[in-house]
Amino acid sequence: MKKIMFVCHGNICRSPMAKYIFKSLTNEYQIESRATSTEEIGNDIYSPIKKVLDNHNIFYDRHYAKQITQSEFNEYDYIFVFDYNNLRNINRMFGESSKVELLGDDEIDDPWYTRDFERAYNETYNACIKLLNKLKSTN
Repeated sequence: MKKIMFVCHGNICRSPMAKYIFKSLTNEYQIESRATSTEEIGNDIYSPIKKVLDNHNIFYDRHYAKQITQSEFNEYDYIFVFDYNNLRNINRMFGESSKVELLGDDEIDDPWYTRDFERAYNETYNACIKLLNKLKSTN
């Protein structure tokens, strides 16, 4: 089973949202989420993200933010980030790798700063649909 990791800055907004959206779309992959930073370690999904997931009937469970480790980086087949800052941080932490790329066609802004949680959901959902279609076409 292929392994997919979604990585954002704090692992409380975009990456757990993508994890649960993708899990709602398929059970063909092992899916996880992590942070590049240590700022939110141990924290649950940010409550406005939970509200958006609830509004879209996306199941989630108790989440504990974690930073990606070297062994996880090595173990996962695909690592998707949400913006160029995430990409730079991953490259700085582990070196450049072809298995790391932006999730969407462009950056998905951090709703922690924009406060536009619904837009972040929509962009993440659409990117997950495209990703799933891309993965199915390459298998």
